[in-house]
Amino acid sequence: MRLLPSMTTFRGPRVWWWRWRRNPLRRRSDALEAWLVLTVWLVTVVGGVLTGLAATHSVEQGLARERTQWRPVVAMLTEDAPKATGAGAYGAGRVWADVRWSGTDGRSHAGQARVAAGSRTGTAVTVWTDGNGSLVTRPASRSEAGMRAAMVGVLVGVGVAAVPYTSGRILRERLERRRMAQWDAAWARFGPMWGRKTG
Repeated sequence: MRLLPSMTTFRGPRVWWWRWRRNPLRRRSDALEAWLVLTVWLVTVVGGVLTGLAATHSVEQGLARERTQWRPVVAMLTEDAPKATGAGAYGAGRVWADVRWSGTDGRSHAGQARVAAGSRTGTAVTVWTDGNGSLVTRPASRSEAGMRAAMVGVLVGVGVAAVPYTSGRILRERLERRRMAQWDAAWARFGPMWGRKTG
């Protein structure tokens, strides 16, 4: 039994921009789809790139502000730090313990910080504080900040670009269903006439 050739063999040469060219076979839905695809791609690419760059810039500015405003402060342990094998262990040889420090305003502050396991009461440790004297994590270095900002920018850009892209796909599916319904209606109207003899 001879197999039928694949559908690709029945297609003619690819014609670029055919939806914008004058053609008696071009339907209104073809032109609408062409403009829809163009608009969706423009909004997807431009919107994704611009929002990604804006997010990157915003994160970089925020992390740079943290580097300039957050300060290292010497704090004292107010209790013996637990051993690394205890339930309070966190990370490689680091545990949480109560510390006390003086802020830039001279007031005394207390909180918990990660210190070396087994440290004794009164041991000096370095902690980081913000402008209000509250404990914060060590600010990201320039290279860390650049990497973090780039990752956030890519995620935000892709997330924003996904919205018009997905919307465009849904609209194209609806146009395709409508076009198929029109083909079915035309086939039902003109298909029976093909079997008639003329003359």
